[in-house]
Amino acid sequence: MTDVTQLAVENGIGLIGLNNPPVNALGAALRQGLVDAIAALNADPAVKVIAIYGEGRAFSAGADIREFGKPLVPPRLPDVLDAMEASAKPVVAVVHGTALGGGLELALACHARVGLPGARLGLPEVTLGILPGAGGTQRLPRLIALDKAIDIITTGRFVAADEAVELGLLDRMGEGSPREAALIAGAQVLDGSLPTRRTGDIVITPDAAVIAAADARLRAKRPALAAPIKAVEAIGHAGAPLAEGLKAERALFLELMDGPDRQGLIHAFDAERVAKTFPEAKETPRPVNKTGVIGGGTMGVGIATAMLQAGLPVTLVEMAPERAEAAKAAVAKNFDGAVKRGKMTAEARDEMLGRLTATVGLESLADVDVVVEAVFEDMAVKTDIFGKLDQICKPGAVLGSNTSYLDVNAIAAATSRPQDVIGLHFFSPAHLMRLLEVVVAEKTAPDVVATALALAAKMKKVAVRSGVCDGFIGNRILAHYRKVADYMVLDGAAFEQVDRALEEFGFAMGPFAVGDLAGQDIGWATRKRKAPTRPAEERYSPISDRICEQGWFGRKTGRGYYLYDDPKHRKVNPEAVAIVEAERKAEGITPRTFTDEEIVARYMTAMISEAARVVEEKIALRPLDVDAVFLFGYGFPRHLGGPLNYADRIGAKVLVARIESYAKEDPHYWQVPALLREMAATGRSFADMNKE
Repeated sequence: MTDVTQLAVENGIGLIGLNNPPVNALGAALRQGLVDAIAALNADPAVKVIAIYGEGRAFSAGADIREFGKPLVPPRLPDVLDAMEASAKPVVAVVHGTALGGGLELALACHARVGLPGARLGLPEVTLGILPGAGGTQRLPRLIALDKAIDIITTGRFVAADEAVELGLLDRMGEGSPREAALIAGAQVLDGSLPTRRTGDIVITPDAAVIAAADARLRAKRPALAAPIKAVEAIGHAGAPLAEGLKAERALFLELMDGPDRQGLIHAFDAERVAKTFPEAKETPRPVNKTGVIGGGTMGVGIATAMLQAGLPVTLVEMAPERAEAAKAAVAKNFDGAVKRGKMTAEARDEMLGRLTATVGLESLADVDVVVEAVFEDMAVKTDIFGKLDQICKPGAVLGSNTSYLDVNAIAAATSRPQDVIGLHFFSPAHLMRLLEVVVAEKTAPDVVATALALAAKMKKVAVRSGVCDGFIGNRILAHYRKVADYMVLDGAAFEQVDRALEEFGFAMGPFAVGDLAGQDIGWATRKRKAPTRPAEERYSPISDRICEQGWFGRKTGRGYYLYDDPKHRKVNPEAVAIVEAERKAEGITPRTFTDEEIVARYMTAMISEAARVVEEKIALRPLDVDAVFLFGYGFPRHLGGPLNYADRIGAKVLVARIESYAKEDPHYWQVPALLREMAATGRSFADMNKE
C-alpha cells in the first residue's frame, strides 16, 4: 500500500479512500496503490465487498498532468482497471465532485456506481486530441444508450449526477460524506438492494447506422478533428468481447498520441494554465469587496454581469437615469437568458441582481475597491473620467480602463496616482468571453497587477499580461493581419472565398463575417484615428471605408459585406461587391485568382509576423501568451495551439522565405521580423522560448 490510498475494513466492507490531493489525479503512486489495495482486500477473508471513494474535493479528475510528456511509470491505468474489473469481490464506486477521464474510467471498471449531489462526470480526452484509452469507449456503451455514449465521448462534455442516473451511468444517488456513502453502498451490495454487474459480461451489438451517422457528422465538421472520429471507430468495437475491444481502443489511442491535433490541444491546455504566471503573481492582491463599472453599453453591461457572477457587488454608472435603468435591464436580460438555458436558477439570478446598483454620477464610486471604465474609445473622454476618479475614489482603489487600443500610460497620467491605473481589456460579450488582457503601464504597481490577476480568477477569465502599445497583444496583431485580407480582396479574391478558406482552416468565422458581427463602425473609427500617422509608403485598401460610408456596419444595420435579411443564410452584399469592383478599376488592378491554400498561407504568415514582433518587443511575456490571447479571445483553431505554436509547425525558414517572396509585391508590408530571421538561422523555436 502507499500513503495515497487509505484502507479500512468495516462490517465486511473493504474501503479504499483515494487520497492524492488536490483532485486525486491518477499518478503512478495512486495507480500502484489501487493495485495493491485490490489485491490486499481480495486476500482478506473478512472482506465481502469493496467500496472506493475519494477524499477531498473529487473522486478523481483523471490523469496527473505532471506526467504529461514523460515516460510512463507502470502500472498503466488500463492494467489497473482490468484488475478492478476482474476483482473476485464486487467493487462499488462512490462518485463525488468530479470523475473525469481516467477517473470516470475507474468508476466504469467497478461493478456499480453511486453518485453524490453535485457530482460531474465526463470523458474530456477528445479536447486533448486523444480518446479515452483505459476502457471508456468500451465500457460506457455497454452501460448506456449508444447515441448517448457517442455524444459524451465525442464532445467531452460534463454530465451532472442527476442526468448520469437517468442515463444509467450512475446506478443511484447516495447521501452523506463520500466515506459514509461508500459504507452504505457496500451494505446495499451485501443485502442485494444494489445490483452489481461487470461490463465484460454485458453483450451489446452497436447499431451500424448510428455509428455511420456519427462518423459522417464528425467528418463534415470544420475542421474534422481526428480524435472524435477515432473515438467513434473505437466505440464500434464495443460489440466484441471486452478484451478485444480494449485492444482495439488502445491501438487507436496510441495512434492519436502521435498526432498533430494532440500537440496543439495539449499546448492550448498548457497556455491556459501558464499564462497566469505573471511576474507580479507573488504579490499580495489588494482586497476587492466592492466594484464599479462606468458605462452601460454592451461592454459595460457584460463586465458588470461577469463581476456579479463572481459574487461581487457592482455599482454601474451611466450619464442619465433612463440609461442607468436600461443598463440594469440589460444585465437582467443576460441573467434571464442563463435561467432559460438552465445555466442558472431564478433564485441565483435574483441574488445577483440584488447586488447591482445602477445609478448616475461618478460620486457613487467613492468607496469601491476596483472600478472599470468602459466608455467608447476616445482618449479625451477617458482621461477626463480618470481625472475625476482621481478626486473621487478612495486611496488604494484600482482604476481600470477597458480600452481596446489606447495608451494606458497616457490615461494613467491624467491622475495623481498612476501606480493604481491598469488596463483591463475584456472581450465582448464580456460575461461569456474568457480572455482578459491585463495591460501593465509603466508605473502600475505590482500589487495592482496581482489584484487584476486575482479578479480575473474570480471571474473565471484567462488573464494574459500585456505591455502598452496600440492594440496591446490581440488587436495590434489583428490590425496587421486584417490588412492582408483586404489586400487579397482588392487584388481579386472575394469576401466569401476568404472567409470560407479560413473557416475550412478551422476559424469559426472568417474576417469579413467577424467584422460584420462586431460592427464595421468600430474598425472604421480606429482607421480614422490612425490615418494621420499612416506611412505614405503603406498600401491602403479603402473598400471597408467605402462600405461604412454607406452606413452598412454589418449585422446591426442589416448589411455590411453580407446581407442579413435571411439569418439562416449568409449572402454577399452585391452593392459591397460593386464597391470592390469600382476600387479595383480606380486603382487599375486586374483581378487575379487566389487558391484557398494561398489565402490561408498569406493570412497566417501575416499574423505570425506581427506576433513575432510582439514577442520581440516584450509586449507579450512569452510566445505562449500570444497563443493564449488568440485561443481564448479570437477563436483561433484550438487544435493548432495558437499562431506561434502553429508557426513552429511551419518552421521559421519557410516563413522567412514566404515573407521575402511576398515582399516582391509589397516591401513595406512584408518585412521579416528580426526574431524570425534569427530563429531561421539558429534553429530556435517559439516552443524553446516558452521554456526560457
